Amino acid sequence: MKRREFSLASLGTAASLSSLGWSHNAFAQGPAKFVLGKDYLKLDRPVPTETEAGKIEVIEFFWYSCPHCSAFEPTLEQWVKNAPKDVSVRRMPVAFRDDFAPQQRLFFTLEAMGLLDKLHGKVFQAIHGERLPLSTDASILTWVEKQGVDKTKFAETAKSFGVASKLKRAVQLQSDYKVEGVPSLGIAGKYYTDGTFAGNMNRALQVTESLLAQIRQGRA
Repeated sequence: MKRREFSLASLGTAASLSSLGWSHNAFAQGPAKFVLGKDYLKLDRPVPTETEAGKIEVIEFFWYSCPHCSAFEPTLEQWVKNAPKDVSVRRMPVAFRDDFAPQQRLFFTLEAMGLLDKLHGKVFQAIHGERLPLSTDASILTWVEKQGVDKTKFAETAKSFGVASKLKRAVQLQSDYKVEGVPSLGIAGKYYTDGTFAGNMNRALQVTESLLAQIRQGRA
């Protein structure tokens, strides 16, 4: 979804996946040459990455209430599992509006509590499968308690300095990468692509793989 679509759609409203050119056959396509400025962008200023030496960072920018992000999640999850050991993948929730903040806070609180692996996918399912409006701190707190999470500990963690710092960093990264829609991908602090540039998100992953190969070879 692009920024302007967020201003027109309410939280959790489904949209046609065709708007991002979604194609389940994208991985079956043959080798392709990807063009700078058409399939991906190079950032004017490199963005500092948060990886150990020898690793290349890939960031997925997403929003829990975005239907495209929900549809892309299983594909991304599989891609992450198969990614080479020198690739470090991070998910980064965006905040195009102030009312995105509760879901940003949800993500970073789950991360701080070591619950992302268990509950990240369930958040998408709750919003898009069960149609639960997890758009406020109160509704989120009610939901996490039903998942067996200590309500008091969650609330305390959500208000912690660590989570506040990550919220601030997320906003900065969103700005640095000039994110205009989600899902989208930031590569090595230098490149940006999404379903609009690449044609669909599966192809965006192919663009990412091509850039990773070039980076390894010192050509990017």
